Amino acid sequence: QVQLQESGPGLVKPSQTLSLTCTVSGGSITTSYYAWSWIRQPPGKGLEWMGVIAYDGSTYYSPSLKSRTSISRDTSKNQFSLQLSSVTPDDTAVYYCAAAPFGSNPRDAALYDYWGQGTQVTVSS
Repeated sequence: QVQLQESGPGLVKPSQTLSLTCTVSGGSITTSYYAWSWIRQPPGKGLEWMGVIAYDGSTYYSPSLKSRTSISRDTSKNQFSLQLSSVTPDDTAVYYCAAAPFGSNPRDAALYDYWGQGTQVTVSS
């Protein structure tokens, strides 16, 4: 059973960089079956896929966030991380890490097998 757990600051100031880490247990982020995504849900809105890192370390980002988003990994800790730069209050959301079969449509929430519990991040001065 794969488990994911998000961690990071709950409050970030405008113009700063939001940094979150997802710790994976019960499975390796380097196995070829899954791809590992970051997804967020702003208050009162739907889920928004942000980007994904595959088993080989390759990354793909949502075009709308690509200029501000970076996803990396630490294979020794079985973790992958999100950095979102130049945040504004519009980036306030619950942020999730999740796993879906490699090659599936990352924008289809129904295809994800595993989700973290989510972490609230508020952007405010």
